[in-house]
Amino acid sequence: MEHENSRHEEENLLKLLEEKPPTTITAVLVCSIFTAVCGSFLIGCAVGYSSPVQADIIAELELTTADYSLFGSLLTVGHLIGSIGCGKVTDYLGRRGTMGLSATLFLSGWVAIAFSQHAWSLDLSRLTLGLAVGLNSYVLPVYIAEITPKNLRGGAVLLHQLILSCGIAFVYLVGLMTNWRALALLGALPCLVQLLGLLVVPESPRWLVKVGDAKDYEATLRRLRGENMDISHEAAEIKEHTRIVENISEDSFLSLFQIKYAYALTVSLGLMALAGFGGANSIVFYATTIFESAGFSGATGTIAMAVTQLPPTIIGVFLMDNYGRRPILLYSAIGMCTACFSVALSFLMKENGWMKDSSPYIALIGIMISAATFPVGLGGIPYVIMSEIFPMNIKGAAGSLSIIVSSLSNGVIAYAFNFLMDWSPSGTFFIFASINVFCVLFISILVPETKGRTLEELQESLTMN
Repeated sequence: MEHENSRHEEENLLKLLEEKPPTTITAVLVCSIFTAVCGSFLIGCAVGYSSPVQADIIAELELTTADYSLFGSLLTVGHLIGSIGCGKVTDYLGRRGTMGLSATLFLSGWVAIAFSQHAWSLDLSRLTLGLAVGLNSYVLPVYIAEITPKNLRGGAVLLHQLILSCGIAFVYLVGLMTNWRALALLGALPCLVQLLGLLVVPESPRWLVKVGDAKDYEATLRRLRGENMDISHEAAEIKEHTRIVENISEDSFLSLFQIKYAYALTVSLGLMALAGFGGANSIVFYATTIFESAGFSGATGTIAMAVTQLPPTIIGVFLMDNYGRRPILLYSAIGMCTACFSVALSFLMKENGWMKDSSPYIALIGIMISAATFPVGLGGIPYVIMSEIFPMNIKGAAGSLSIIVSSLSNGVIAYAFNFLMDWSPSGTFFIFASINVFCVLFISILVPETKGRTLEELQESLTMN
């Protein structure tokens, strides 16, 4: 009898998945996504902040290079700490509550930086920003994926990376025209916008079902889809899938390491690790140093890089749900191979005295290729896929582990980069190029296409029974 009931449940779910109700873009959906990506802008501001203000902070607060290096690295430390608990916090407080907590941490961190008079207060403020980054790195793509219709989900989640890139470009450009205290206060403004938005936007209907709020989830889904839309199929699908997994209490790290979750976990952790070890974030963190080492103007190169990354990411938002995740990921990984090889070749030419006038331009071309290809693919799509492939009963733990892997891989490379450059600049980027070759193979062989499928359908198909 139990087997018969289970078979009927699966048949009902498959019938629901075959239904394709029309979708509309509502004001509530737009407002909800806008409120979420205010947090993405804050991440970008936090990541890019340390680059344009370095000289001013060191001079005003009389810091040593070691003091400032500690200040810069504490964002990564805070990110790692925030990553450890991001899934549990998001499941406990809800998606909206976690965004509110993160916005509050960002606000306090930016204001504290603006009024800091000592190195210790500057460091504590930077750590606070890192905690907020760790929470936001998980909750933002998950919230956007859970509220957006399947035919718009990929582009909507990629907005997270686009607006993050806008945040980096903002602090790079504005940082050249203002002092470090004013820049920190400008970074605090999106916090206020997000906190006001969170007062009116709805919670994720899938989280409401998970916590047993069956009364409100349909009303919330109706607000997101429109009062005149037929939401019965989508609402039933969400409820049916949740009912199938609701008795499986597995939201812990140990429960992830079961054979039925092996494929989904391999895909998510592999993408996060390869994106981190591929060297793109080293280029972001140390762009000025790389340009100057290659013999090019650091300020000019950094501005060019900041501007170059935006148009491809904007295009990617519109192409994501038409062409899929895999083609854009492959474009990004191949682009990163080419970029790292170009930078490596530039340094090799400089080290051997070959074509001295041309080598800086080869480095510039490589870094521009990185700026044009990484954000649209490896910079954002791993978070899209993470938000799509894990079922609700393990999403918190699996998401936390994915963000931890991302944070660790980026942190290791950020820490080791200067040592690697002292060893061999050309060798460093040849290593990055090799990692990106492996990334191309990983995507080609293992990463599934997720466009046009509901979250419940994806999670059912990627979980081994």
